[in-house]
Amino acid sequence: MKKYYLNCRFCGNPLTEQFADLGMCPLANSFIPPQNLYKSETYYPLNAHICSNCFLVQLDKFEPPENIFIDYAYFSSFSDEWLKHVQEYTEMMTSRFHLNSESVVIEIASNDGYLLQYFQEKGIPVLGIDPAKNVAREAEKKGITTITKFFCKELAEQLTEEGKQADLLIGNNVLAHIPEINDFISGMKKILKPRGIITMEFPHLLKLIQENQFDTIYHEHFSYFSFITVQHIFKEYNLTVFDVEEIPTHGGSLRIYAGHSEMEYTANPNVINLLKKEKEMGIDNIKTYQLFNEQIKITKRKILKLLINLKEQGKKIVGYGAPAKGNTLLNYCGIGTDFLDYTVDITPYKQGLYLPGTRIPVFHTEKINETRPDYVLILPWNHKDEIIKRMGYIRKWGGKFIILIPEIEVF
Repeated sequence: MKKYYLNCRFCGNPLTEQFADLGMCPLANSFIPPQNLYKSETYYPLNAHICSNCFLVQLDKFEPPENIFIDYAYFSSFSDEWLKHVQEYTEMMTSRFHLNSESVVIEIASNDGYLLQYFQEKGIPVLGIDPAKNVAREAEKKGITTITKFFCKELAEQLTEEGKQADLLIGNNVLAHIPEINDFISGMKKILKPRGIITMEFPHLLKLIQENQFDTIYHEHFSYFSFITVQHIFKEYNLTVFDVEEIPTHGGSLRIYAGHSEMEYTANPNVINLLKKEKEMGIDNIKTYQLFNEQIKITKRKILKLLINLKEQGKKIVGYGAPAKGNTLLNYCGIGTDFLDYTVDITPYKQGLYLPGTRIPVFHTEKINETRPDYVLILPWNHKDEIIKRMGYIRKWGGKFIILIPEIEVF
């Protein structure tokens, strides 16, 4: 009898079904400094499994979170689109839940204060929690008190004992990063005031499948969620998900609203409608997940065919962006400096470094104007509109853009 060595991190069910096999890959944000360019890297299997019981898609934990997030390469404030998104969120939440100077807003994975700064401007007390000391320093410069620890049940209990509980508890794009999900949700339950509200945003697994977003799978993302699964997980901890919104961020995300089940919330029609939609699309059918792996292989062949054809024509191709999703795609497809001369990024933290695995150099965006490439491959495709607007000047020399996900586009 075949033995399985992985169990679901939520329900403990043996993981016997594969969702996506992306080969061997280094950590997506483990950028290489010049002095280490000729040193070895550690590669890990990038293999996502699906739990046939609760339908949680998940990766094995090869590196503990403290080795991934303590010195983090992602700063939320560098995206104008994202800042606009959270400004609108702040206005909406303040109005909908009547937040004021007597309220407390706590954000888990608060990064560089990109969101809490807007609540703070309204005179609403805020508290950030983020383990990455380098990004937390940026939040502190904005006057946002930030606890540089991983959020967990123990920390929630400590803060609760100190009288720090949330009227609004926020977790944007953090749920996927949590290997100990039961401890995490238990902590959220603890730190939430009796009438407090939780909102969480995370990439929607349904969109990942529908739009072939396999590049959003990387080791920092331990789990991938459908609404069916999230609702089930929260229910286990007496938290009711009473509303949900489908939002466009990160290629298609969900924003859920939850509160203590003891408050007996009435579910918004959005909840019923999305559950129905997911079931119609087969999110609760194991065959839906089994088919995805084959689609990934087909996409890889199409991508390589395009790039090989362009290089055989003598075209110069460079990248725009150095996101984690781009590193998954480049490593899985075997795209190195034989295809991309370099990539650029607006984040100073990444400039002067090399992409993990592929060792593609990262430059300032001005490099594109200096070298005038024929094609610019946009790696953070979820920000393509913002990037195209910013980089539209490549049209002056006949330059074109390439998008690979969800479908290949050259324009």
